[in-house]
Amino acid sequence: MPADGTVAIDAGVRPEAAAPARPVVVPRRSRAPHLAKLALRYLVLTVLAFVVIFPIYITIVNSLLVPDQIAARPPKFFPTDPQWSSYSKAWSQGNMSRYLVNSAIVTAAITVGQVVTAILAGYAFAFLSFPFKRTLFVVFLATLMVPFEVTIIVNLTTIVDLGWYDTYQGLVIPFLATGFGAFLMRQTFLQVPRDLQDAAALDGFGHWRFMTRVAVPLARPAVAALAVFGFLGAWNQYLWPLIVTKDDRLRTVQIGLKQLRAVSIDQFNVTFAGVIIAAAPLFLLLLLFQKQLVRGLTAGAVKG
Repeated sequence: MPADGTVAIDAGVRPEAAAPARPVVVPRRSRAPHLAKLALRYLVLTVLAFVVIFPIYITIVNSLLVPDQIAARPPKFFPTDPQWSSYSKAWSQGNMSRYLVNSAIVTAAITVGQVVTAILAGYAFAFLSFPFKRTLFVVFLATLMVPFEVTIIVNLTTIVDLGWYDTYQGLVIPFLATGFGAFLMRQTFLQVPRDLQDAAALDGFGHWRFMTRVAVPLARPAVAALAVFGFLGAWNQYLWPLIVTKDDRLRTVQIGLKQLRAVSIDQFNVTFAGVIIAAAPLFLLLLLFQKQLVRGLTAGAVKG
């Protein structure tokens, strides 16, 4: 710096000549491929939804048509004069109220039994140590590969020997346990951190308190999914209730549909109406628990 206080400026560098900093321009990626993939995905989902929903829709339409219109060609896809009386005929002629009550009782008992036994078995395979643990688990999984038709004669003989023929016990007890439920709950319980079990043990929790207060609340999505699957399987049973019951007061709604078909042989719309009545609880169940069903199926997909 000179003695007079002025600032010396290098002649080779001028402040006004310095170029201002320019923002870096990043070229935008084209959104066309992303939009094309998204459109293709929605197109595939739309087609699949149509394939699934169309049979349900055509069943509802046929239940509102007269029999001559059902057999007409080309078929009618929208009822211009809906026959709502077909539902009242199906309810009265098919004795649907009694069959629905029987199905509700049997389905509720089977669903609760499968959930309870699956939780107990899954917890044992996930948290307890005992001899031949892996071997027993493989045996549980092996039951999934045995068709029900293979065991139906033995089960029927056992039910008759126990005196449970034509009873609710005969309809329910053979289905109170399922290998799939034990597998699903074991896979779900394996996701529970071991630190929680150690902390619960320090607080004085035994296996029962840890299972009911920690493990099961954390596994609620899987429990809900198992309950939905148990409900669907029990509600749609036809062969087993047919062979273990003779009294119409104990028969379920699927057998009621068969009898309704025989009674209204020339009234196809009444049969279709009975199908919709029998399927209504299933639609309601899936609508209410669809999120829990998806979460339960994906809960054990990380750790085996």
